[in-house]
Amino acid sequence: MRICSHCILPETFPGITFNSKGICQHCQKSNGKAAKIAEGKNRYGKEFFDLLLRQLDQGGGHAGRSYDILMAYSGGKDSTYTMGLLRNKYKLRVLALSFDNGFLSETSVTNIKKATDALGIDHIFFKPKWELLKKMFKTATERELFPPKTLERASTVCTSCMGIVKAQCLKFAIDLGIPMIGYGWSPGQAPVQSSIMRNNPPFVKMAQQAILTPLREVLGDEINAYFLQDRHYKAPEKFPYNVHPMAWEYYNENMILEEIGKIGWVAPKDTDSNSTNCLLNAFANDDHIRKYQFNPYVWEISNMIRDGVMTRKEGYEKIYAEQPADLIEKAKEKLGI
Repeated sequence: MRICSHCILPETFPGITFNSKGICQHCQKSNGKAAKIAEGKNRYGKEFFDLLLRQLDQGGGHAGRSYDILMAYSGGKDSTYTMGLLRNKYKLRVLALSFDNGFLSETSVTNIKKATDALGIDHIFFKPKWELLKKMFKTATERELFPPKTLERASTVCTSCMGIVKAQCLKFAIDLGIPMIGYGWSPGQAPVQSSIMRNNPPFVKMAQQAILTPLREVLGDEINAYFLQDRHYKAPEKFPYNVHPMAWEYYNENMILEEIGKIGWVAPKDTDSNSTNCLLNAFANDDHIRKYQFNPYVWEISNMIRDGVMTRKEGYEKIYAEQPADLIEKAKEKLGI
């Protein structure tokens, strides 16, 4: 199989082309943009400080609310490091929300408890009923639920899961009057231009319907409770900002592992090469690879290679290593597949 000689996008990735040197069009477009990337990071880092100052002014310091930011906390390495930055570097009062999809590694659960305790952070675990999750994940492997473009960034299993995660984060933030939601996206998952964005109610409603409508066809009206209700859209002033600081912060995987290790975080030994918290990920990846002939993480990792935060060798090993057969079989057994 032909693979880009600069990043690791394969010839099976939708719409890809290569020049005579075997370099894909995405790498060709990014050539010489290092200075622009650095400029963007500086700009958004400053913009975040400006946002914090505005939020402090609006809240009368911290007096007007209990929390400054809701952290979407998976227990993985990136979200743990991001949460530490928000708490220690930016001195924010954080409420962490963890979504239990029924496949959290036991080590990850321990990491969540250790990290929130060490950082002095209030924490909520949210777990939908298992039969609903089981049916959702199983159906996600049986038929396509979402637009084809989503397949370039994530598996259908992950898109289903993250749809509920994002909806729950929005609901908690709006209901509790929290002005920001923090995400631990890696630099490859989302561009720096999206690192600070105010949630726009009409756009949110459209995006949530794109997830909710196909899930409702599978799960019935019961799924509605996990998404925003009409009352939320009637209070647009309460919609929070989304922020993902790793887009402008220094990113180095070894540095991150070293830093979070200081608060007791331990790398799970029972997850695949692209997850540090989820036992379902290997199965989701394998299902996606079999159907579409490319790993759903390949776009993210290729972006990180282009941005210089990961070597091509490191990225290649993450993407083209075999998915752990034991994890795949355990997930299939639990889902009844």
